[in-house]
Amino acid sequence: MWKTKDGSTGRLLQLCLGYFVFYVITGVSVKYFLGPATRGLPQMKGIEFLLYSTVGGMMVGTVVVIVLRWYRLKSDHTFQLGGKNVPIELLYIIPSGVCTAVVIPTTTLMYTLPISVMVAMVIMRGSVIVISRIVDAMQIRRGILDKKVYWQENVAVLFALGAVAIHLVWASVMGQEEGAFDFFGNAAAMTILSAYITAYAIRIYIMNYYKNTRPKTAKSDNRGFFAVEQLSAAATLSFVAVFVYLAPDVFGVSGERIQLFIGAIEHPQPKWAMAIVAGMAFGVVAFFSVFIFMYKGRTATFAGLVNRLTSLIAGTVATLLFHFGYGGKLPEQEDWLSLGFILVAVAFLTTAEKRRASELAATLEVPGADDVGGSPLPEPEKA
Repeated sequence: MWKTKDGSTGRLLQLCLGYFVFYVITGVSVKYFLGPATRGLPQMKGIEFLLYSTVGGMMVGTVVVIVLRWYRLKSDHTFQLGGKNVPIELLYIIPSGVCTAVVIPTTTLMYTLPISVMVAMVIMRGSVIVISRIVDAMQIRRGILDKKVYWQENVAVLFALGAVAIHLVWASVMGQEEGAFDFFGNAAAMTILSAYITAYAIRIYIMNYYKNTRPKTAKSDNRGFFAVEQLSAAATLSFVAVFVYLAPDVFGVSGERIQLFIGAIEHPQPKWAMAIVAGMAFGVVAFFSVFIFMYKGRTATFAGLVNRLTSLIAGTVATLLFHFGYGGKLPEQEDWLSLGFILVAVAFLTTAEKRRASELAATLEVPGADDVGGSPLPEPEKA
């Protein structure tokens, strides 16, 4: 058993491994259910798979946090509500859960619109990296974050943005995709994209606010944060699902996607149960994703990069596995070039992690943070 300490490099690697494995499973599942029927695949509509997979994902998270009672958030700051002491952190963790409920469906909805999927992916992935760096700048300015962003992290940001932008540049230069930016004139696309970026920005800020305002020697209750956020997200999504289902009859609102959503409930697809099971993998991904974003002692820039780069590598692996398992397309030349940029970014992040782990161990903020496989890491460079 690979035993690690909270806040150590070893624990971070374990989270990345778990995130990677379940993201690969999720990536293969999406390709399987949304792939062409010509290869004998279910070929569900995006809205249908969104419904089933979200049910599976939210079910996993909700059951775990309730059974294990993670929802009992530990806090030294409470207020009275109905005669009970309630953690004051709920005032901003619940809104973070609402933002999570926005991020989950908008991610899939972007792929159901008649727009460039490639451009949508570039903007969504790149936005998280940029948002994370902006959050650090804001919280450093406000005195919430007392750490500096290492230059290696900034360089990694540039290479990561280069990796996600390669597809856009490649298509533009090679003329592989005309009208790549047509979605800027699509009201639905811009609304969904704006909601995604805004919700993610608020959520990343809140996660880092919670992390950076904990006493340095105290153990952060990330499980409690995840539990409250998960329950809040589940409640919000349930409310929205009921609203959409009743929209035509009660509110007189309808449309193609609303009808697909209602149809997926009233006339389930043949493999709806399999889609729910597949969605459970995404539910597990959520655990690792949040714990990486909130990893103790690390900047939002670093955590955001680790999260996105791991998902990008997992996406390439999922494409390869789907090719060998179901005859899907192999990664294109630009995919491999993008992977090269990602690996360079990872190299810079590795150096940054060595510096950070040594710094945390030296200040006793995270004792043993430099412990990975029992090998000590070098002392941090002097500024």
